[in-house]
Amino acid sequence: MPTVRETELEMIQLVLPAHANTRGTLYGGTMMNWITTAATMAAMKLARGSVLLGSMDDLDFVAPVAIGDVVTLRAQVEYVGTSALEVGVVVYSENPRIGTRTFTTASHLAMVAIDESGRPRPVGAEITPRGSQEEPIVAAARSRKADREAALADRREQAARIDEEDEGITHAMEVTRIVFPEDAVLGTMMFAGRLMMQLDEAASILALRYCRCPIVTASIDALSFFASIRVGEIVTHKTALNYVGRSSMEVGVRVLAEHPLRGERRHTCTAFLTLVHIDAEGVKPVPPYTPGTEGERRRWAAAEQRRARRQERRQRLRGTA
Repeated sequence: MPTVRETELEMIQLVLPAHANTRGTLYGGTMMNWITTAATMAAMKLARGSVLLGSMDDLDFVAPVAIGDVVTLRAQVEYVGTSALEVGVVVYSENPRIGTRTFTTASHLAMVAIDESGRPRPVGAEITPRGSQEEPIVAAARSRKADREAALADRREQAARIDEEDEGITHAMEVTRIVFPEDAVLGTMMFAGRLMMQLDEAASILALRYCRCPIVTASIDALSFFASIRVGEIVTHKTALNYVGRSSMEVGVRVLAEHPLRGERRHTCTAFLTLVHIDAEGVKPVPPYTPGTEGERRRWAAAEQRRARRQERRQRLRGTA
């Protein structure tokens, strides 16, 4: 059985203009897609077959990445259950002109091995930690897996919760798309990396319409997928402005999938993204916002709690850089 180190996979990307936002820095959705891709490849190599993203931990962008930079993503499988694989991804960026290398972000993802019909299947492999160096890594991954299982015990119930109280929300928007074959990684299942690019785009549009200023994605809170999406289905991204700070905004995105022939809808995931106003001179204020309805005040209060956890998380992340 392989050690954690033996599952390591390195993926290198050159940041091209097509990957960047209007400020010339790497688009947050593209980074999410790359992280998911690296984790998927590492999991597929060990599982010897197709995998899907089940959930992803918090993702904070510690440093910006510019056009022309080289991004290195290192993924490794840290624990294997019956059909689930815990994968860690660390990302660095390098300016090739001056040779500086910067820690950019890191996250942990839970992948699920699936068969040809999209159902979970046994991985058929285990991770054997190599001595005291890898034992804490495996133990932490095992703990994360247990926490995920407890949090997702009601996955089917969550998938069925398609209705949400949207009345009284001033800044809200819907983006609807069709899932094309190019959005799938293998078979007919939509690739989660593509979905995260789309939800980041939807959140960015709402934030831009609110502040009318240049923005970048600073973070996305942990998210879990309650149901898969297939090619040919209709995906709706329901966005709402939840909170506005001095220079940042939190946007919630609720993703619904719809069967185009039967009209059946299901809740796929809900994501909370933080977007920041940044121009050539640095971080700048955004227009103030005061919640005026009961629905807006409820969202604001929940977002304040997430913001406090987010600030603590970013401090810890910077300390490990």
